[in-house]
Amino acid sequence: MTSMAGLKPDHFLWEIRGRVALIRLNRPERKNPLTFASYVELRDTFRSLAAAGDVDVVVFASNGGNFCSGGDVHDIIGPLVGLPMAELLAFTRLTGDLVKAMLTCGKPVIAAVDGAAVGAGAILAMAADLRLATPAAQCAFLFTRVGLAGCDMGACAMLPRIIGQGRAAELLYTGRVMTAAEGHAWGFWNALHGAEVLEAEALALADRLAAGPTFAHSVTKTQLLQEWDMGLLAAIEAEAQAQAICMQTKDFARAYQAFVAREKPVFEGD
Repeated sequence: MTSMAGLKPDHFLWEIRGRVALIRLNRPERKNPLTFASYVELRDTFRSLAAAGDVDVVVFASNGGNFCSGGDVHDIIGPLVGLPMAELLAFTRLTGDLVKAMLTCGKPVIAAVDGAAVGAGAILAMAADLRLATPAAQCAFLFTRVGLAGCDMGACAMLPRIIGQGRAAELLYTGRVMTAAEGHAWGFWNALHGAEVLEAEALALADRLAAGPTFAHSVTKTQLLQEWDMGLLAAIEAEAQAQAICMQTKDFARAYQAFVAREKPVFEGD
């Protein structure tokens, strides 16, 4: 296991509170766009989280009233125009690698979204395990509005599974804003909170998850990902094996002992 406490990123804010890591993009004056460098640094950070012994949950929060405005028009979109195919493919694979890193980091990821979450920002929210938002949150998969397909960074695979095929198709074809009320009703947002309490609510949820059983949470995250392309019989067998592994943990024994003693279990993640 490694420690993430000393991480000093150049392109986003990083903070550890207890067992929870807090990430904020740090260009609030431009609604927190992504750059080539921030894609790389975020990807590498989520990859490192897989081996982090001092982080159990990640909160990807907003900054200055916005979550993320997507790829920076001047730093990313402009330079992409006219590049040869090999370089374009290297970039699109990089953006997809960030999503892969979020999905495979082994820690629950909570998105706390205020204001704009558009383009790649909408994808970052989508790739989180749990999503909280404010009533002012505006989420848009606006790739078609810049002449691109809606199939970006896994959107055509993931979004229909969250909100349904028809709703996802509409958003991906039109690029229109999904309002916070729509997103909540459709199951994209787990809950809506006022801007003044959004981050506190996200951190409170993160603290509940960090209280454990964290090993079992990592197994849940793995199964949620791996079972996407399993048949039902294979999924049931995979869950039987996963649960048998969890039954060998000390946290499972702690839960039983606490139940017998009529106490609340205190999990330690082992």
